[in-house]
Amino acid sequence: MREWVRVFKDGISIENPLTILMIGLCATLAVSTQVQGSLFMGIAVIFVLVMSNVLVSAFRRFIPNEVRIPVFIVIIASFVTIVDLVMKAFFPPIYAILGIWIPLIVVNCIILGRAEAFAYHNPVGLAVADGLGMGVGFSMVIVVLAFIREFFGTGKVMFFGDAVLSMPAGYQAPGILMLFPGAFITFGFMIAAAKWFNERTARKGR
Repeated sequence: MREWVRVFKDGISIENPLTILMIGLCATLAVSTQVQGSLFMGIAVIFVLVMSNVLVSAFRRFIPNEVRIPVFIVIIASFVTIVDLVMKAFFPPIYAILGIWIPLIVVNCIILGRAEAFAYHNPVGLAVADGLGMGVGFSMVIVVLAFIREFFGTGKVMFFGDAVLSMPAGYQAPGILMLFPGAFITFGFMIAAAKWFNERTARKGR
């Protein structure tokens, strides 16, 4: 159990796929203009990560090393198709926001990277912990990034057409936050904050 918790926590902090490993950035910077879209993207990534990790780990002894990457992609694509169809059927407004980024989860470096680097070499229990940790770590970063960009860049946070949080009247929103330069600048500060936090935590653990 201690090992399970360690793997899960590593995915959130010292091996966070976005602020530490810096993989999967294209979708992150493109989607993080709205909190609701980022939240659903995070849930989708968690689902695909956990389920693909489970299957890869469960059948790793039966997957020939020479064809492991194509097999991983087929497994990942199957779960991405499930997410794509479910979101299209039950959450059309969110599907319209995320658009092509849902199918592109298939080639997201986070998913394929964890299948190759971790799930293929570890038992199912730890593969679940890794998928959950990486997925939660990804979701936390993308939602926080989206909140900063949407709230300060537009003056409000929208959820299914309603403003759930708004700036005071007269607030002048810096539009750059909704553009890619604003995304890069904000994400840079988040990387610096994550590095500071991890170093501080490491010093305390000594």
